[in-house]
Amino acid sequence: MYHRVHNMDAASDIPRRLPRGSHGLDRELVAASQRARLLEALGSAAAAKGYAAVTIDDIVRGAGVSKKTFYEHFRDKEDCFLAAYDAASAALFEHVRGARGGHGDVRAGVRAYLRWLAADPALARVFLIEVAAAGPRAAEHRERARSRYAELIRRRHETGGGRSLPAEVFEAIVGAMDDLVSRRIRERGADRLDELEAVLVYLELAVLAGPEAAAEAAGI
Repeated sequence: MYHRVHNMDAASDIPRRLPRGSHGLDRELVAASQRARLLEALGSAAAAKGYAAVTIDDIVRGAGVSKKTFYEHFRDKEDCFLAAYDAASAALFEHVRGARGGHGDVRAGVRAYLRWLAADPALARVFLIEVAAAGPRAAEHRERARSRYAELIRRRHETGGGRSLPAEVFEAIVGAMDDLVSRRIRERGADRLDELEAVLVYLELAVLAGPEAAAEAAGI
């Protein structure tokens, strides 16, 4: 979860743990490491015990930093959660957009989305389940994330020759897909999300291309 959400593989110069004592590392590098570890710790704690039960002590203990350091980066638990959620949201969106490609490959995008979540069950739970318990600001962030996907689908639809439709149509598609995946994670966990691939492909295309085209594309 730490590497995937905060892109630590791409930023290999950011240490996950800092050396003890005087280390001479650049202050910005130290701050980046601290922030990423705090986001990771919040996500891990929320996945383990639920957002409402997470305390600042849980977060700083998991990150290996002091409370003073926490408050240098975030105002409170909610601020930290929103930063973690936005980081995950941005990473997942770029992953899905890249998979869909210029031609808007629906199946490739759905598969990328499900595999990304299934690869990290803790992250999937935080991203889709715990966000609902994090309050109204988190709900606003979730709606913005959904709107990005709705716009991605709209562009694919219109670029492919589809007629212009109200924005709410695309918002409804994304909301329905999100709810289905959330329900599966809540009931069975994230390890068999691939079973929803055909259903999600069908759902998107049934609305935009008709049930026959959707059934053929989804293979159902």
